[in-house]
Amino acid sequence: MKNKPRLVALDLPGGPEFIEALIKIWDDGDVALPVDQRLPAAARTALFTRLRPAVLLQSGGATQALPQAVPMETGDALVVATSGTTGNPKGVILTHQAVDASATITSDAIGATARDRWYACLPPAHIGGLSVITRAIRKGIPITAVPTITPTGLAAAAASGHTLVSLVVAALPRIEAERWRKILLGGSAIPAAIPPNAVRTYGMTETGSGIVYDGYSLPGVELKITDGQILVRSPTLARGYRDCAVDAAAIALPMSDGWFLTGDSGSLGTDGLLRVTGRIGDVIVSGGEKIWPEPVERALMDLKVVADVAVTGVPDVAWGQAVVAIVVPADPSNPPSLDVCRAAVKTSLPTYCAPTRLAVVRAIPRTNIGKIRRAALPQLFRDNEAG
Repeated sequence: MKNKPRLVALDLPGGPEFIEALIKIWDDGDVALPVDQRLPAAARTALFTRLRPAVLLQSGGATQALPQAVPMETGDALVVATSGTTGNPKGVILTHQAVDASATITSDAIGATARDRWYACLPPAHIGGLSVITRAIRKGIPITAVPTITPTGLAAAAASGHTLVSLVVAALPRIEAERWRKILLGGSAIPAAIPPNAVRTYGMTETGSGIVYDGYSLPGVELKITDGQILVRSPTLARGYRDCAVDAAAIALPMSDGWFLTGDSGSLGTDGLLRVTGRIGDVIVSGGEKIWPEPVERALMDLKVVADVAVTGVPDVAWGQAVVAIVVPADPSNPPSLDVCRAAVKTSLPTYCAPTRLAVVRAIPRTNIGKIRRAALPQLFRDNEAG
């Protein structure tokens, strides 16, 4: 009888060596755990303690056996960590079946063929970057992978015949979008105005990458809204979570009657168009009104004087929470006023959504795939509130 698959920690940056190592892990019947190259030593130790890989694979083919390894199940392909810098890291378990399903529906959605060439420049320790690599492998589409995203690298890739790329929104202004056949966008709030060849994607690690393109679910993906929450059924769904400190088998996804509870709020039109409001835990309740940060952020980003922005709630005696805007000005010597910010929001949203307090900062804290680190916002606001 064949032994159960090992979990191999793939401690490599994005690049040809990463792709070759991933293919070999799969050929050997094992499971890959991509490791975020930016993790400090303590976070890396915490990750390995909870996910219990058997082997650490590093550059040049160097391997190291790790203690107290816990095997995977036959059919598992990937474990993708959802946390590793704070809290208790756990890993999303994606099966080969789910990886194949994701590769097929996403490639079909953009008409990807062997005549295309992917440019993989997002970190492969996160599903947005990893899924570019896995769909290229599974669909036989040529791919070039690089460790980091740079404007120079993107320009050179477009000039050399690469046709497909997945980007965070912040990278979009730094490229010549028309030189690409398709650009997949995700990772944070996507502005209303994007190039015609760009695709808004919605998905998460648990769904194996994007499952909704430009607001509509991909084939085989079902959506519904229950009590304001987006629920999903999809062949791309993860098998569960790996957290060996809690359960060496697997922790089930949050489900309701066979539907995955995403934790996101949204609405579904009669035509099937999905509108994502934001994470349920991010909602601001001010004066009894529910206010979602992302629509307010989009309204503020329409201001030319705003280079970046985040919106959060802080405690308020009178209203429960106050809506606050944390702004990176386009010109640091001329930041927008609170009145200007409020007026911009009130042009498209109810008055109660307009921020009542303002902070001006040099940068918004974001993950390396562009998502706002919302847990850091209240303290950032307190440290920088405008007088």
